[in-house]
Amino acid sequence: MLARILSVGLLAGLVAGLLVAALQQVTTTPLIIAAEAFETKAPAPSHADARKADDHGAHEHDEGWKPADGLPRFFYTSLATVVTAIGLALVLLAAMVAAGERIDERHAIAWAIAGFVAFGLAPAAGLAPELPGSAAGDLVARQIWWVGTACATAIAIWMFLKTEKALFRVLALAVLVAPHVIGAPQPHELESRAPAEFAARFAALSLAVQACLWLLVGIAVGLLWPRLAPKPAT
Repeated sequence: MLARILSVGLLAGLVAGLLVAALQQVTTTPLIIAAEAFETKAPAPSHADARKADDHGAHEHDEGWKPADGLPRFFYTSLATVVTAIGLALVLLAAMVAAGERIDERHAIAWAIAGFVAFGLAPAAGLAPELPGSAAGDLVARQIWWVGTACATAIAIWMFLKTEKALFRVLALAVLVAPHVIGAPQPHELESRAPAEFAARFAALSLAVQACLWLLVGIAVGLLWPRLAPKPAT
């Protein structure tokens, strides 16, 4: 069973990841490159900023490593997408096996849609995908809120679908909206170097690409699982 899960997860993630990596090159990647150009156009430093730069020295200007434009960027972006897709496929398979769910194309797609809602759509309602140079709140606080929202949404979906009792469904709705009532951490200053039109388009395209990734993973898992079933002993 474990070998089958690993084989299907790796193959499904590889196929879905490569397809979505190609999709990213014509959707989100051009917007990221354009936003990076705006990000590098920093305003002239004030007197206080100049003193701060003197205190920190050259470390203030260290932006860290990033791949060069062109083929290196495409390679590393594609690699990250494939690794993400493999992880999603393994998580999807593990969840379906643990739940005792039948793994076929229809059920895998349904679970993939639920995964996108829990881990993509619901967190994006409070923390939309961001371009480089966008205003953002505290990183740790955002990560905590994102994880809590994804888990709460997954639990709510499970409760709502696995029971017909009205009380549990009301409780599921309460769990679903609780993170949004608490609210996602927001930036102290709403300033962004990238144009608002870029940010809105990037958020929409990122969600669309993520939906395609989940859907392709679900399709691949549903198609590959029956075909990699162990052959009965003769």
